[in-house]
Amino acid sequence: MFILSAIPTIANKLIAELRDSQVQKDSMRFRHNLKRLGFMLAYEISKDFDYVPQEIRTPLATTTIALPENVVLISVLRAAMPFYNGFLEVFDHAESGFVGAYRIESKNSDDSVEIDYLYQACPNLEGKTVIIIDPMLATGKSFVKTFQNLLKNGNPKSVHIAAVIAAPEGVDFIQQQLKGHSVKIWSCALDSHLNEHSYIVPGLGDAGDLAFGEKL
Repeated sequence: MFILSAIPTIANKLIAELRDSQVQKDSMRFRHNLKRLGFMLAYEISKDFDYVPQEIRTPLATTTIALPENVVLISVLRAAMPFYNGFLEVFDHAESGFVGAYRIESKNSDDSVEIDYLYQACPNLEGKTVIIIDPMLATGKSFVKTFQNLLKNGNPKSVHIAAVIAAPEGVDFIQQQLKGHSVKIWSCALDSHLNEHSYIVPGLGDAGDLAFGEKL
């Protein structure tokens, strides 16, 4: 697993602003910080790609440069949209897919969380490199359910899971459930734990509500 904040960089300032209960009241700034972190994490993920030498002709001569493979970006609606836009600025020729998944709070006393998967619009994924983008990796169930449903569109060559904040429980769940698949997890920060309601601690709150307003 890759953690962007493991080595202090300017990304730490953006993460701090996302978490700050006063700064995050500015939804425009919140979205902008998500987008900038998406840009930074996309650059890091690109280091893991396969590159193919290609000949490029300049006005003066011909040179060879290693260029990356094409990727497919999968955005989990709605919270991922600003984060996804940062990825799209880096991978501006990427295909894109969109899925609708949201958590359902259990009415039982165990406070368990289930995921309802409502929508999927994706290109063919056979043999391609796929990045699944969602800012909060809490229980990991939405990522696993998304991955399982994406297989209906073909078997990807590799899958990268991209988050802003991750919880250890969710990371462990993904690694257990997707064992044997070519899946790598990337996050800007790894937090302490999930609380009894399966929210990330210290976390930052509801990323979708902070970016776009509270949902009914």
